[in-house]
Amino acid sequence: MVNTVNPSRIFNASCIALIVTAMTFAIRAGILNDLSLSFNLTNQQLGWINGMAFFGFPVAMMFGGLIYNYLGAKKLLYLAFICHLLGLVLTMTATGFWTLLLSSFFIGFANGSVEAACNPLIADMYHTRKTAMLNKFHVWFPGGIVIGALVSAAMTKMGLGWQLQIAVMIIPTIIYGFMIFGHPFPATANSETSTATNIRALFSPLFIFMFFCMTLTAASEFGTTQWAELIFGASGAHPMLFLALVTGVMALGRYFAGPIVEAFNAVGVLLMSAIITTIGIFLLSTASGAMVYISAVVFALGVTYFWPTMIGFISEYQPKTGALGMSLIGGAGMFSMSIWNPVIGGWLDEAKAEAIASGVTAEAVEVAAGQATLQNLALFPAFLILAFGLLFFMRHKLERQVHATE
Repeated sequence: MVNTVNPSRIFNASCIALIVTAMTFAIRAGILNDLSLSFNLTNQQLGWINGMAFFGFPVAMMFGGLIYNYLGAKKLLYLAFICHLLGLVLTMTATGFWTLLLSSFFIGFANGSVEAACNPLIADMYHTRKTAMLNKFHVWFPGGIVIGALVSAAMTKMGLGWQLQIAVMIIPTIIYGFMIFGHPFPATANSETSTATNIRALFSPLFIFMFFCMTLTAASEFGTTQWAELIFGASGAHPMLFLALVTGVMALGRYFAGPIVEAFNAVGVLLMSAIITTIGIFLLSTASGAMVYISAVVFALGVTYFWPTMIGFISEYQPKTGALGMSLIGGAGMFSMSIWNPVIGGWLDEAKAEAIASGVTAEAVEVAAGQATLQNLALFPAFLILAFGLLFFMRHKLERQVHATE
């Protein structure tokens, strides 16, 4: 039995758990057509199966945030490990719609449990450089999507079935389980552990403001990438190459986030991200062919730091919210996509109808609809420029309030 806490081992285990989380998004997206054929599912049923993973994620984050102070990160990671295994095995042995729906929920719940456990754990272990280490941890979400997409593509090319593609994810799941079972975790020493205090702090105007902003940062990132196939498919650019480029840039940017966060602090990074994201989405709305890839790099540089820096900001500037605050912010980002996705889909439908009515040629309808939708999506980060610009001018006051609280 190991008796000494090893922060590096715990951090690495957390990163592998996040890789599994990201791989579930990539591989399950890649096998949707196979599931449809194997179980004779409608697109609506596939939508419900996919949606259940997005539902399980915020449920786990809210649940995990509430019980973090009682269970601790280690037991939440145990829960994530069990739910990952259960969800993967249930998917491999599924008999139809209902078992796939249940397996999807377990996988989503496991993914949310990873975030609920690891974000506050890493912020507490590395309390003098929270935002930088959270960015380094979140390298492995885009990184894991790249890994999952490449694994799925390679196995599909080799003619290996969807069950084997799901089974591959059991390997990193077993690895992170081995790394946490029987290994001591550090006691929470640098975070607020009173749940009552956490809940009271949630009603701070700043937290409520950032909660709303998180829905827009998530929509700026996922609203663009999740609809890539429909938005960019007719523009002459390959949607999967677009996604690979964006996730690759994001992984690289997050890995080297430390000096950037140190130079600009969390508020400055958020403002810079909003500006670059707005430019990136605007460029995408006018690009075609190879220019889509150049615009994609600009967009990726913008959204790279949004998610981890929002969580880091709450940890730094709203420390009284504790693990609960970090979990709710992350949950707000994921849950918001269940609200914004139908809106974005509606924008695409409306823009397509307008293009047809205006007499645009059939070949150009999809391009026109995609570009019009991107112009609407650019409003999200454009609003965030104003929001984070206000925070930037107030940053010294916010820092004084934090120091006074401490």
